Amino acid sequence: MSAALAGPDGALRCPWALSAEDYLAYHDQEWGRPVHGDDALYERLCLEAFQSGLSWITILRRREGFRAAFAGFGIAKVAAFTAEDEARLLADPGIIRNRAKIEATVANARVLADWAPGELDELIWSFAPDRAARPAPRTLADVPAVTDESTALSKALKKRGIRFVGPTTAYALMQACGLVDDHLADCVARRG
Repeated sequence: MSAALAGPDGALRCPWALSAEDYLAYHDQEWGRPVHGDDALYERLCLEAFQSGLSWITILRRREGFRAAFAGFGIAKVAAFTAEDEARLLADPGIIRNRAKIEATVANARVLADWAPGELDELIWSFAPDRAARPAPRTLADVPAVTDESTALSKALKKRGIRFVGPTTAYALMQACGLVDDHLADCVARRG
């Protein structure tokens, strides 16, 4: 069931936030908080794609390495990456060296570079469900892995040429960027 648990300060938190020291600050300060801006959302989209098939802690611990390797996730900068840059990334021990994910990250930047400023932000946030219609989860069992909205977001992004963004990745993006608040009902980090 996994209901909220007391953290080191005694406050109740989602159990996963207490499973590794690296998670606590991420849980309390970032996860589920609204993220706006094309580059910021591109970063989260890329990191969620890299996480596919791995644990989030693996990505979180390499986040600074990813930022350094991918020019701070500036869409225009990554869109200009060359074959030599992709070879450099495949040899970079500071990131996950998965060819398909690296190629998708660069290809996605090239697609997004042709979008109008704010278009990625607008598209992603158009799939935010009505908060009032979603009850706060009481346990981790109440938190879905996929929703109708994440499936629709995945389809919309794929239709526009974005790769490596299935419905589960899209839902993780929605959680990470605050489109949904899946902090448990009793969690100190839950927004009203």
